[in-house]
Amino acid sequence: MLDTLDAATVRRWCASGLAALKRHQGEIDQLNVYPVPDGDTGTNLVLTLTSAQQALAMDLDTLPHSGPTAHGHALRLMAQGALLGARGNSGVILSQILRGVADEVAVAPVVRGRELAAALRSGAAAAYTAVARPVEGTLLTVVAAAATAADQAGTDDLPVVARAAARAATEALARTPEQLPALARAGVVDAGGRGLCVLLDALVAVLTGETAAHPAPTPRSARPAATAARETGSEEYAYEVQFLLDARVEAVDGLRRALDVLGDSLVVVGDGREPEGTWNVHVHVNDVGAAVEAGVAAGRPYRISVTRFADQPEPPPGPVATGRAAVVVATGGGIAELFAAEGATVVPGNPSTGELLDAVRGTGAARVVVLPNDANTEAVASAAAREAHRHGIKVSVVPTRSPVQALAALAVRDGDRRFEDDVIAMAEAAGACRYAEVCHASREALTVAGPCRPGDVLALVEGEVHLIGTDLTDTCAAVVDRMLGGGGEMVTLLAGLDAPAGLTDAVRAHVESRWPFVEVHAYPGGQPFYPLLVGIE
Repeated sequence: MLDTLDAATVRRWCASGLAALKRHQGEIDQLNVYPVPDGDTGTNLVLTLTSAQQALAMDLDTLPHSGPTAHGHALRLMAQGALLGARGNSGVILSQILRGVADEVAVAPVVRGRELAAALRSGAAAAYTAVARPVEGTLLTVVAAAATAADQAGTDDLPVVARAAARAATEALARTPEQLPALARAGVVDAGGRGLCVLLDALVAVLTGETAAHPAPTPRSARPAATAARETGSEEYAYEVQFLLDARVEAVDGLRRALDVLGDSLVVVGDGREPEGTWNVHVHVNDVGAAVEAGVAAGRPYRISVTRFADQPEPPPGPVATGRAAVVVATGGGIAELFAAEGATVVPGNPSTGELLDAVRGTGAARVVVLPNDANTEAVASAAAREAHRHGIKVSVVPTRSPVQALAALAVRDGDRRFEDDVIAMAEAAGACRYAEVCHASREALTVAGPCRPGDVLALVEGEVHLIGTDLTDTCAAVVDRMLGGGGEMVTLLAGLDAPAGLTDAVRAHVESRWPFVEVHAYPGGQPFYPLLVGIE
């Protein structure tokens, strides 16, 4: 039994909650009928919490010199990761619940029962505030019930309060069909609420070591969720629009008003930074352009995704696509050969939407994963994925930013897994692979690592300059050392087109002498501009 919620427990809760959501992912997807019967709430919650866990994994030891406690810092990392990776209505609301929890206990010396109750109250309030038109019988109702029960427990006993919250959440979940006609017609409970129950049960299990016994209420009907009618009002809007937005607080107020006029299911949540922060925006509309323009007027929107709710048209006459495939964008002959050896279809760098779509269709597969390998191509890949759906092909984009991440993703592919689970596994593998690029500066500039001059050797980690050197081999070795200092078991080295002979051999020898238990793989990549690409897993 644990009597306080410390940083280590927060990390275990996140990992345990993610594992539990994965186990219940299909079940939650089948419950999904509100606000639209798109059958993806379980998947969205898994992706949202995956992003939260990745945020925790990327920041194991750092702690601000002032402000949050260790547990508060961990909770804020978890909330920030969830916000940036939130998918769908329930994922966005869950990120706000986590933010409310984190904000409440960030500076509390210890988190016991009463602090957990206050945190859940804060999370519930944040969730209701985030939704433009709150609807009962949803995730909101379930988190409110959990918070109320935790408060009424009136004790500092942390496991007692957690059990009370989890039990009340399950009871509130069972009542959701009485509050929401769409659920009653389908004979199911709310999908997002069920996801929260799974997370609260995981918290109880982490605190007590006992498996929580709160199965989902049995649906009154076995009718698939996808056949259920939409909730009144939602079916008049054909598209779901979601994006991240960097904007000032006052601009977001105007954005909410503009989007509220355009559609429904509006949720706008932020990371709490003022006067300017990052916001996750979710809305259902008919005019996609107007929704995006409203984001542009408010600040800088990015990671824009658009989903059409209507059934996709029948694919054109021809052979029915079956099986799975992977399409990878590659710059460099050696890199292309590595991907081809993994069974992937390779597209040359900087492709158009049409070129990517042709590659997807050319695989002849019904389900395709696309690995873009840079931020600019990610948007093109998303557009190609939407077009592919019109041809009856399901496409998922794993947002890789480097070829080494794509190699890590392809290494865990498993055709025996459900496609959605396989995509999540690939995304997790890619996210767990840290990457670096070494190049020569072409002009004078002021970087976060200091000023550089033409010809200097720059080592960029995750796209940001970390080291400036004069010797290529020494700088390559130094950046590998810096990355391995944060942990790692395997190093992947890709030599560029202009890499001097023996570069990867020298770096390999350095790693083997300095880090004897780390495995090193080196390949000729043939990429231009970057003499060396590095991946750490």
